[in-house]
Amino acid sequence: MPSRKALVRRPGPRLAEGLVTHIEREKIDADLALDQWEAYTETLRAHGWETIEVAPADDCPDAVFVEDSVVMYRNVALIARSGAESRRPETDGVEEAVARLGCSVNWIWEPGTLDGGDVLKVGDTIYVGRGGRTNAAGLQQVRAAFEPLGARVVAVPVSKVLHLKSAVTALPDGTVIGHIPHVDRPSLFPRFLSVPEEAGAHVVLLGGPKVLMSAAAPRSAELFADLGLEPVTVDIGEFEKLEGCVTCLSVRLRELYA
Repeated sequence: MPSRKALVRRPGPRLAEGLVTHIEREKIDADLALDQWEAYTETLRAHGWETIEVAPADDCPDAVFVEDSVVMYRNVALIARSGAESRRPETDGVEEAVARLGCSVNWIWEPGTLDGGDVLKVGDTIYVGRGGRTNAAGLQQVRAAFEPLGARVVAVPVSKVLHLKSAVTALPDGTVIGHIPHVDRPSLFPRFLSVPEEAGAHVVLLGGPKVLMSAAAPRSAELFADLGLEPVTVDIGEFEKLEGCVTCLSVRLRELYA
């Protein structure tokens, strides 16, 4: 049976200092951010996911975006090495968490850089964004780690947003979705669906037809409902001010060995 575990990490006291690269900085309400994070994690649990809280990294403002620290493929965890040097200490608690779950642990080594937010998996195809946080050496190390396991790794240019998954994610049937102004090369994806809102490009697959998405994309939610999906919306507005989205706030482990 597929596993349904999700790593999450509580927002720390320095959240408001998080990096911002492609948008203007806005004031962060730390109390509201915590409320939104708790609602997000409760939504995961309500839909059958076991949440596993990673040890805090209070000196790392962006540590709540736990997805950037590791990439999972089957039972293999590839510990990232961010192109933003200040984010590299975030991996410590994540490495311990995946090891405790019995994962085979690998690492991105210098000079490679990789953020987990630059990796989109669609079946056995792994799209890796090449942009500000992930370099060519990091991409080659993803290939070395996962292609022997049966994956096909595809490089995707990223220049308009922070991460690949800031631009695109995928629906349960494998259709890649994105907001066209933020997607460099839609033609790289065999099936691509344009969505009307930036926040509508980000979904987490909860199981079956259910997709977790931001409450900031009502027209996209309507589009997905018309396709027979069941949108489950959460307000993550404080994290969106820091270029975060629903995928960034958890690491879904779907193929752990029993």
